[in-house]
Amino acid sequence: MGLIVSLIAAEYYQIFLSFSVLGGISSSTLWSPPVAAVGHWFNKRRGLVTGVACTAGGIGGVIFPLIILFVAPRIGFAWSLRVIALLCAVLCAIACLTVKTRLPPKKADSFIDLAALRDMKYASTSLAVFFVEFSIFTPITYIVSYALHVGVDEKMAYAILVFLNLGAVFGRFLPGLMADKWGRFNVMVLVCLMCALFTLILWLCADLEAPTNLGMVISYAVLFGFWGGATISLVPVCISQVCDIQDYGKRVGTTWTLVSFGTLIGIPIAGAIQQHNHGEYYGLIVFGGVLYAVTTVAFIISRGICHGWSLWSKF
Repeated sequence: MGLIVSLIAAEYYQIFLSFSVLGGISSSTLWSPPVAAVGHWFNKRRGLVTGVACTAGGIGGVIFPLIILFVAPRIGFAWSLRVIALLCAVLCAIACLTVKTRLPPKKADSFIDLAALRDMKYASTSLAVFFVEFSIFTPITYIVSYALHVGVDEKMAYAILVFLNLGAVFGRFLPGLMADKWGRFNVMVLVCLMCALFTLILWLCADLEAPTNLGMVISYAVLFGFWGGATISLVPVCISQVCDIQDYGKRVGTTWTLVSFGTLIGIPIAGAIQQHNHGEYYGLIVFGGVLYAVTTVAFIISRGICHGWSLWSKF
């Protein structure tokens, strides 16, 4: 609905209300319940199964940009969005018909549970997830404009988003398999560390090598897509480690409600840094990498609070 209504918008505020507000509320409402429902059915393999379910996000991230790149020139941008909207409607209908919970509904007095933040384990995990949301969308949002900035062909620049999401397809479930074996928080720390290293080393080096850096930019997009995709699929699995399964859905919803403010402020701050540097991207890249380093530390601290400080224990 948000996509369709945005097509008839003629003013900025109309696009904001239709695509951003209506689309944002709809997509976020669709996200939490299915993820929580998957977690109700599995325990030992929860990381793998949740990751497999989340691969759809990466697949959509591959297909939808390709529709815009190759279908829009033939049928127009508006009809391309209608095609995407139709795909979303059909797939969402199938999802709504097939999602099934294992446990009976629990009577709740509110959609979010702020009282749960009194639990230090849950609160520290939610804070770490806040930094995930603060971090992850900076590379995803700015990688295309960065490629255009350094002189990459327009079609190839937008195709970089396809490479990123292609990496995310595998990143959504393979680290989940590792998490079930080695510990969910342990793998989350590794995942965030890899995102920080690849951003601060590979992307920053690519920026220094501009404009002859297309291979490095694509490599970064694939590698960040892989490890960054894992941060999305591992978040609900980590939350399940610090709550009862009966409260899983509500805790996941509460966390994502609270950490959405990280998403809200992370992208504008990164953009402000880029503008302050007169359109150059090195400050934005460092900002994104440092944020992931902070996220790594936040998950290390959360792991210590939840399970102790033993380096080799599985958690």
